[in-house]
Amino acid sequence: MVMSVFLSFIFRPPTSLFIKATAVVILASFAYVGFSEASGKHLKYSKFWNANSLKSTTKQIKLSSRAGMLFLYTPAFLAALTSFVLFPHHDFRTLLLKSVLALHFFKRIFEVLVVHQYSGGMMLDSAITISLGYFTYTAGMIYAQHLSQDISEPPVDLKYPGILLFLIGISGNFYHHYLLSKLRGKGDKEYRIPKGGLFDLVICPHYLFEIIDFLGISFISQTLYAFSFTLGTIFYLMGRSYATRRWYLSKFENFPKDVKALIPYIF
Repeated sequence: MVMSVFLSFIFRPPTSLFIKATAVVILASFAYVGFSEASGKHLKYSKFWNANSLKSTTKQIKLSSRAGMLFLYTPAFLAALTSFVLFPHHDFRTLLLKSVLALHFFKRIFEVLVVHQYSGGMMLDSAITISLGYFTYTAGMIYAQHLSQDISEPPVDLKYPGILLFLIGISGNFYHHYLLSKLRGKGDKEYRIPKGGLFDLVICPHYLFEIIDFLGISFISQTLYAFSFTLGTIFYLMGRSYATRRWYLSKFENFPKDVKALIPYIF
């Protein structure tokens, strides 16, 4: 019963073993990394860029934050752009999916170059891990959608609600990134407690809107691959936001205890 209801919202999974295996690997990997974040083992960027460095016995390569962030998003953006050439024949849903993926990563690159203020760095191993995840997500989702074009549409069409969710998510994410950028002046590298927007309710509203963004993309795609990635992203950002709230509590004595990590009043 539950499975039949679920299948009414997604395309029948394609026969491609690669797509099925990649969906499982991405979900499991993101869930594991989210648990690791909550447990104190962090991907090394932003405020956690030098986490556990004293415990490490191997020499690590540090990138500047701007260079690292560009490395994260550029391959996925190029994958989205290249898909218009590699798969020129597409239906409206596939065209829409390619477009929102390209817009999502273009916006991230724009923020890296114009909006963000940086205070730390990024370790190369973490940059490679994240960049590979984004690239695999983008290329795999577009390929899965390409394979689904000859499959009958799901009984319930979610692409228009997906467009709305995507626009809400990408706008809210950009707005809260903008608020974060205004916490520091030029050359200022000190962290402060964010204010404004939903920062009075959660410490990571930009993560919350990123989840809404990816949920919108999943609604547009309606493939099992897309929903697997989004579920994995939720697990990861829950762990990262939990660790971020714990970091603020340890650094600022006046951090308001009623401010949650990710979901207002709940988590």
